[in-house]
Order: sequence, then structure tokens, then C-alpha cells
Amino acid sequence: MISNLLKWKQTIIISWSKYTAYRFNFFLQIIGPSLVFFFIKYNLWSSIYQNNQDLIIMGYNYKSMIQYHGWGFIVFLLAQGHASFNLSEDIRLGRISSYLIYPFNFWEFHTASFISFQLLQIIITAVTIIILYLLNIIEIESIFYLFHGLLYSLFVSFFWYNLQYFTGLLAFWLEETWIIRVTIQIISSFLSGAILPLELYPNWLASILKFSPFPYLSYYPIKVFSGSIDIGLIYLYLFISVWIIVFIFINNFIWKKGLRLYTAAGM
Repeated sequence: MISNLLKWKQTIIISWSKYTAYRFNFFLQIIGPSLVFFFIKYNLWSSIYQNNQDLIIMGYNYKSMIQYHGWGFIVFLLAQGHASFNLSEDIRLGRISSYLIYPFNFWEFHTASFISFQLLQIIITAVTIIILYLLNIIEIESIFYLFHGLLYSLFVSFFWYNLQYFTGLLAFWLEETWIIRVTIQIISSFLSGAILPLELYPNWLASILKFSPFPYLSYYPIKVFSGSIDIGLIYLYLFISVWIIVFIFINNFIWKKGLRLYTAAGM
């Protein structure tokens, strides 16, 4: 048990070193696109409300809309920043052969790397919250909602990791998985409320989406942060936990099926 924990610790430390070795590259890959996207949305909604900041759009005035997207930026950093680039490459290039003989298996290695990534993202998120708060883009309703917003976003990040792990495992059958990964990213952005609050969607579509995991990736975490959540927090944790368990079983199944086809062609 202790030796296994030491393996996790060392893998996390090594991964941290890799992520921080090229800081500017890390910034461009992880923070840059989301930061640019946030300011596009900021300028867009500022233009829409420019002539009338008292305008109400489906319950959102200018300040609440900007705050919505401010918290959306925080949620993206903490919950959806991770991608499965290395995972799919390990399979496609035949590098998983080493994991098959190591005492620290493939899933453990990538999960430890994910944890290292999240530790770094927590620091970045904390700094970002302070900056957005000082710029009056977001308001902290209470420590209670801030804590649960952060905690729930971490739950979402583990679901997102399993979803990314799923796309990475498809490299057993596909030469490139980036198309699927980008497609999932685009679909989730539109259906999760990351681009538009769900109140602006048709009622029938918003009702259907609430039975899918998409709103729980962005819309509900944003609502938790802003203190305007209209459903129980326990329900949110249970719902996303169920989806995490579902994808763990799916990934385990795909891994076993993929290994039967694996030939280490890239070695």
C-alpha cells in the first residue's frame, strides 16, 4: 500500500515538472484559448448591452450576464482544461507496451498525471478568481457557495477526465482521435451553457438537456458559484458521480477489448 502511494506521489511530481517546464507553452495551450474566448464573449455582451445596461434578457441584466461568463471561465479552467493528447499517442505509437509490464499500470499513470494537472489548475484558478473579483467581473456570494463551486467543479473535472480517457482509448481503432475530441469539446460548449445560459435556449431543449450530463459541465457549476442554484447540491454531486461511474465501467470495457487488438505496431 505504502509503495503504491509512493508511485502515485512520484508520478505526480514528475508530471508537475513536465507541465511547468515550459510555462509559456502551457499558458498558450490551456489558458490562452479560454482567456481569448472569454474576452470575445465579454466584448460581445458588452456590445449587446451597450446602449441599455438595464436591459433584461431572460432574467439577465448586463452585470449578471458578465458575471455568468466570468464564472464560466473559472469553471472551464478547473473542470474542462484537461485533454487526452498523450493518452491517445501512447496507444497509437505503441508506448503502452511498457505499462503492461510495469507495476504501475496505464490507468494509474494517466490518472496521477491528471491529478498533477489539476493541482496546477487549482493554483491558476485561485489567482484568476482574485483577478476577476478585483476587476468586479464576478461577485462572491458567500464562502459556502465558493467552496461548493470549487468542489463540484473538481467532481466535473474527474468526469471530464474520464470522457477524455474514453476518446483516447478509441486510438485502439482510430489512427487519430483529435477530431472526436474537438467535436466533443464543441458539442459540450454549445449544450452545457458555456456559450449561452440555458434560459436563452428553447424550453423543450433545456428540459431535455437536464437529463444529459452537458448542463452539469458548465451551467450548474456556474449557478453554484453565483449562489443562484435552483436544485439541491446533493443531487448535483450524485448525478455527476453516476456518470463518472458509468464512464469508468465503459473505459474498463474498452481497454480490455482494445488490448485484444493491440499489436504494438509503433514500437
